[in-house]
Amino acid sequence: MFEKKHQQLLPRRKFYHRLTRSLAVGAVLVAFSLALGMAGYHWIGGLAWVDAFLDAAMILSGMGPLSQLHTTSAKLFAGCYAIYCGITLITTAAIVLSPIVHRALHKFHLEDDPKA
Repeated sequence: MFEKKHQQLLPRRKFYHRLTRSLAVGAVLVAFSLALGMAGYHWIGGLAWVDAFLDAAMILSGMGPLSQLHTTSAKLFAGCYAIYCGITLITTAAIVLSPIVHRALHKFHLEDDPKA
């Protein structure tokens, strides 16, 4: 997916295409995670769709839940979803930032290369 260290720096147009693609993958991952959380909070936690959206969005953003959960299965879902969201946050950040970090490191490597 990324150019090797001996290859030239990717042209800006192709880099922006790569960055757009990684942003799209990150957005799909966030949308899937939000839908998963909403479904769980609605069907397992018994919350209305709007409340399920609010709780899922708050957990996914790292803020924490708002609604009180009363059943054991709902509490287990909320705990598992919180762990999943923590991993998803790190994964999404890596997917979105990897083209930028790679380009910066590749550019620094080219500047140090005596052949370039």
